[in-house]
Amino acid sequence: MEDSLHLRYLIVSEKDMQWGLSVNTVGFQNIKGREVYPPQNHPHSYLFSKEKGRILKEYQLLYIVRGKGTFSSAHCKKTSISEGHMLLLFPGEWHTYYPNEDEGWMEYWIGFIGMNIDNRVEAKFFNRENPIFDVGMNNKLIDLYKEAIDIAASQKFGFQILLAGVVNHLLGYAFALGKNSSFESSEQDVVMNKARSYIFKHIYEQIYPEDIAEYLNISYSSFRRLFKNYTGFSPATYILEQKINKCKELLTNSNYHSGEIAFRMGFESPDYFCTVFKRKTGMTPLEYRNFTQGKVYDIFK
Repeated sequence: MEDSLHLRYLIVSEKDMQWGLSVNTVGFQNIKGREVYPPQNHPHSYLFSKEKGRILKEYQLLYIVRGKGTFSSAHCKKTSISEGHMLLLFPGEWHTYYPNEDEGWMEYWIGFIGMNIDNRVEAKFFNRENPIFDVGMNNKLIDLYKEAIDIAASQKFGFQILLAGVVNHLLGYAFALGKNSSFESSEQDVVMNKARSYIFKHIYEQIYPEDIAEYLNISYSSFRRLFKNYTGFSPATYILEQKINKCKELLTNSNYHSGEIAFRMGFESPDYFCTVFKRKTGMTPLEYRNFTQGKVYDIFK
């Protein structure tokens, strides 16, 4: 790998597209202070000036690992960025970004298209209004970009499929680490840790979300909104999911019959427990126990 610049622009076949995600470009560049940015050895469609910006036909995920600079787009106002930030560029979206002139920076990038990322955007995992992720300095992320560069350089059979796996991994990091950073060391994080601790402590009882909000000394509406934003579940759904998981453990590792488990876990009746358990797992408690304990026999024997 070169010290200052390494890039690949790749051909994508129709078969590659059927996998759901394919990579057009991958690389890194180390820009020194006062150097022209971006370097002029990129294809014309990728070049831009910091004043005019550009519009791409693909997504790009950039990772700044040294230096500071500026980013703005059609949906994101001018924002300072620095090492530890990831940027997700969207197809058809005007944007511009550049390092501070005296300092320069080092960046990795990977460009991609496909229905998988389109579906994630449609599901609002990623959106144009929030394209910056504070993921911190993370050697695993750098290693993933380097792996993608090596795969693209070799272009062995199935390389696009391997690159798709790297992109999925990078997007997962961007989403998860970006979310975590918004809660880390914040009052919200403290509140959520107390809420989850309360749930696990009282898992064998009937738990009402309103009681948790009262315990935390905040309004129920604020608690529900914070909990849903933090976990992706409403408090009631999260409690039920945790209870079902504990029931699965008891069905697999104990001899309690389903009625005993229902009362131990705070369900109002065995019938209600059976109904909820089957709705969540597709099996009755007895069917689940037989399945996990190896008591299911091949019906065709």
